[in-house]
Amino acid sequence: MGNTHPGATAPFGMVSACAYSGAYPTGYGLYTKNTEGVPEAMFDRIQASGFTHFQQSGTGAIRKYYNYVRVTPMVQPLDDLGQSWALHDETAEAGYYAATLDTGIRSEITVGDKVAVHRYTFPASSSARVVLDLSCGGLATELGRTVPLRAQIESMGHGRAQGTIVMEGVPLSVYVEVDSPGWRQMLWYDRRLIDGGTRLDFDSIRHTNLRPFGMLFRGSARAGQTIEVRMGFSLRGTEQAGENLRRECGGESSAFTTVRAKTRAKWREHFDKVRVEGGTTARRTVLGTSLYHALIKPCFADDESPFWPNSGPYAFDVCTMWDIYKTQVPLLAAIAPDRAADLLESLIRVCEEEGNFPIGYRMARGADRFFRQASALAHTALADAHALGRAPIDWAWALVHMVDDLRRMYGEDFYEHGVVHPITHTLDLAYGYHCTARVARALGDRRLAADLEERSRGWINAFDPVTGLLRDSEYYEGGKWNYSFRLLHDMRGRIDLAGGDTAFIGKLDRFFGYGAEPVKQPGRRPPTAEMQAGYALKRFEGLNNEPDMEAPWAYHYAGRPDRTAQVVHSALTWQFGTGPGGLPGNDDSGGLSSWYVWASLGLFPVAGQHLFLVNTPAFERATLEMPDGEFVIETSGHRETPIGVDGIDREPPPLFVQSATLNGKPLHATHLSAADVHRGGRLHLRLGPEPSSWGSGNRPPSLSDPPPQEAER
Repeated sequence: MGNTHPGATAPFGMVSACAYSGAYPTGYGLYTKNTEGVPEAMFDRIQASGFTHFQQSGTGAIRKYYNYVRVTPMVQPLDDLGQSWALHDETAEAGYYAATLDTGIRSEITVGDKVAVHRYTFPASSSARVVLDLSCGGLATELGRTVPLRAQIESMGHGRAQGTIVMEGVPLSVYVEVDSPGWRQMLWYDRRLIDGGTRLDFDSIRHTNLRPFGMLFRGSARAGQTIEVRMGFSLRGTEQAGENLRRECGGESSAFTTVRAKTRAKWREHFDKVRVEGGTTARRTVLGTSLYHALIKPCFADDESPFWPNSGPYAFDVCTMWDIYKTQVPLLAAIAPDRAADLLESLIRVCEEEGNFPIGYRMARGADRFFRQASALAHTALADAHALGRAPIDWAWALVHMVDDLRRMYGEDFYEHGVVHPITHTLDLAYGYHCTARVARALGDRRLAADLEERSRGWINAFDPVTGLLRDSEYYEGGKWNYSFRLLHDMRGRIDLAGGDTAFIGKLDRFFGYGAEPVKQPGRRPPTAEMQAGYALKRFEGLNNEPDMEAPWAYHYAGRPDRTAQVVHSALTWQFGTGPGGLPGNDDSGGLSSWYVWASLGLFPVAGQHLFLVNTPAFERATLEMPDGEFVIETSGHRETPIGVDGIDREPPPLFVQSATLNGKPLHATHLSAADVHRGGRLHLRLGPEPSSWGSGNRPPSLSDPPPQEAER
């Protein structure tokens, strides 16, 4: 399950809105919580009890599921609030979602950056109503509910109301305008109307005393009558929420069309940054969908931080940094560089305020450190951004935080002993030292850079020299094989440790299942023994989880880019589709979809090394609109290849790069500097049906490479 949702979003917008069933993990859909095997259904139909705001995208067990401020159009009494109705005629487009409830109410939602606009078309009813439930939060699953700590609601008359709820330390404010002439507006508590009441205050709410509460607009509706609900959100109070509403909706009485058109234009602007020629309809659809998913998160709430008073970017839902740092952050740096810079600025501010770079960051008080997953990940993006020279960051100050962060959490043990368990953190920290050394060296601090680089060589302590694999340890969502082929800063040394090219390639071949029997996938509620048997196969997770998502490109470092072409071709052919279930695993805030975008273009970013690896693209021609010009990837000898959803029953053979030119000059290497890509240019790849020797002798750089003069001798 990709764990995405079809709701309305804006590119990197603060607000999203979607039909709410309470299912895992976005609040939309059918399924209960699961992290292994096939999910179990909670419901036997697509249904909703209303429409909520703020959703995760593609995450798994993230422990915070938002779904705040539920809006429910009804023709039933208030006692029926919380009942779910089947959804029919669902429509989803970029920035727009619509469905018809069993009650006959057509429901449409669009969003801007900080606003949501709902439009409900009612059947004839003498008692139609729109109910806002401010107590809603989380999922309808065990331990999935989020309870507000405090709340205030005020009904101001004339279709206007406002309120603030404090959820996990964050004050979320909403300013509401309802275009419903002649309707009454009232507050309600515990499904009972408060006649004449204009304000509700709750100073302390607990699970034990929580009763639903909110506001209601009620009146008669003629058949086909449309009611518009406009909502501005802010993390800095109701006054700013109202300002956000007025700025994005323009004070119009019918803002739905305006907001929808603006958001659609924003999506079009972003989509135009990646253009392809060729490909089947299904392949192009998957690419477009992947690009869409890659641009939903992180959420940017500019000038909205509830934790520091300054203006400027505030980013949240950086929820799966251990995935997105490899693929999505480099994609943002390429096609949305301003937002990539804003993300780094926000992460530095979090580090200033809270004492560490977050491994994951949600809309909650305190950086959720996700310490089990990884260490020192922001360092990769910062090193790449400094090398590109575009992010307007105080780099001397950033370096201070990068160095300090290396000593926090598991970093102290690594500093003292050169190794730490879980062993993957040894790789993370060694790599973080390498990335920080690059920044220090560029800033002229050679002594610091030398010390950092020496400690970065501690990656070798994570490996067993007998097996050439990582040491036995605890592993997050995988085993030691899944983590053993990361693209380190010293792949030459890594390959030598494994016994050289032939031995390393042999381990990779075994990992990717060359010559092996097909893998049996786990079913519903797989027992521990079944999952352990799967891990014991020591196989590539196949992108249903992302700890080894960069492993296919490890062949490049051993002189076998043709193997990369085979593995990536198989993944693009079979593991992604156009319908429900079209993703092989959690999208993880766009990390997996970004992988698909890069793989389809024939490029792969090596985060933290200012480097792109080159592979066979899936399209005849592609154009990336980069900060300094267009980067064109064109081919000769390209052959259209269908994907699994096109009805094929056997895999079409892959194509291999035979030779390459960059801006008309021969390219003998399988890699490019990030600067080559970002400044724009033309990469031409001549393809053929058989593997070639292209790139086998000119490998991507490694820390232990000899100096250029020695290499020439």
